[in-house]
Amino acid sequence: MKVKVLVRNPDDYLRETKRDIHKLPRNYDPALHPLEAPREYTRAMNAVKLERVFALPFIGSLDGHRDGLTCLGKHPDHLSWLYSGACDGELKLWDVAKRKIVYTVQAHDGFIRAMAFSQETSSLYTVGDDKLIKQWKAQELDGSDLKAPINTIVTRSMLTGISHHRSKPVMATCGEACNLWEHSRAQPIKTFQWGVDSLQSIKFNQVEENVIAACGSDRSIILYDMRESAPLRKVVLKMRSNSLCWNPMEAFVFTVANEDYNLYTFDMRNFASPINVHKDHVSAVIDVDYSPTGKEFVSASYDKTIRIYNSRQAHSRDIYHTSRMQRLTCAAWSLDDRFVYSGSDEMNIRIWKARAAEKLGVVKPREKTALRVNAKLVEKFAHHPAIKRIHRHRHVPSHVYNSRNELRNSRIAARRKEFNVRTHTKRQLPIIPEKAKVIVSEQQ
Repeated sequence: MKVKVLVRNPDDYLRETKRDIHKLPRNYDPALHPLEAPREYTRAMNAVKLERVFALPFIGSLDGHRDGLTCLGKHPDHLSWLYSGACDGELKLWDVAKRKIVYTVQAHDGFIRAMAFSQETSSLYTVGDDKLIKQWKAQELDGSDLKAPINTIVTRSMLTGISHHRSKPVMATCGEACNLWEHSRAQPIKTFQWGVDSLQSIKFNQVEENVIAACGSDRSIILYDMRESAPLRKVVLKMRSNSLCWNPMEAFVFTVANEDYNLYTFDMRNFASPINVHKDHVSAVIDVDYSPTGKEFVSASYDKTIRIYNSRQAHSRDIYHTSRMQRLTCAAWSLDDRFVYSGSDEMNIRIWKARAAEKLGVVKPREKTALRVNAKLVEKFAHHPAIKRIHRHRHVPSHVYNSRNELRNSRIAARRKEFNVRTHTKRQLPIIPEKAKVIVSEQQ
């Protein structure tokens, strides 16, 4: 005799503990769920609205400086430590978590132009208008080792930037020329020059560790290799670049902040045109810094706003501003990828969330799952007009709004003029891509 028995596995319908949620049997056959898409659309709409409701990016400000900020430095071993240099030569160490000053020291006479860290020696290096390179210990938790520099190097000319090699005891400075220094020597071990009056910004590549890039006052970007005796390549843009930052995850990619209101991302293997042109600012871009993931970067501009860009997109994903924040001088992305710091000329450092709607407290597993599902739904329906409008909309200050309209009108007029010239000229004019127009010349 044949007997049929129903067999059920208790693991499929029983909770492990009383605290777990009840398990529900689900059939994922799409034929049984004809309203799945409308339901998901409604959930995506609610998610994008809630994201804008909870978008409160400003966390707080650190005030204590008596002059405008010039540079910010992050400690590679202490996430909550932030160093700041001011126009009056004052160097401060902040505990960002407690929003308090840990230590203050008069580091230089005049501006502190730049700072860099050496992980090998746990040291901070600063350069200023007084033609000095100073080395400070950065180990004590109370900051007491900032009382006096452990080493001071006198240079021949004023320096405007400094960067440290990732693993070797070598640093690069820029001013009238690019100089390479060793920790143990008071004279540069190598000097690079390529017919430039001065250099503003210099950075070591974090992946290809021997490659250096610098921005020149003749609107150029110059590449150096510390193993060579002469500079590698040089590209001249239409306007001057103020700052430069290498992508920490992609060996060949770097981004420059330019005076023409844009940022340009280059691949150092091909200077014929930038990979991407990042628009949206309405005044000169002063500083740029990448996130540790290399997927995003933050820019600080003279138009009193900071913007966050996806490194592969032309337009910013977010804009941060306050009524009290004046012209930006520096910006930095925290090493845990959660916060952005900005320094402005009204003597304040501001702390912002890298993702405006992110919750700062403890996020439980179920909440984390719900946030991930909502993010995926918004991404799925991102091109629907109603969701796209809410997702992209940002309130901006009136001066930014008006300037943006003026720039848009001038671009439309230039495009119209070019079309008319092409239409009414017998000789065929060459078509130059928009990205290539910014390049004036390339030298090797």
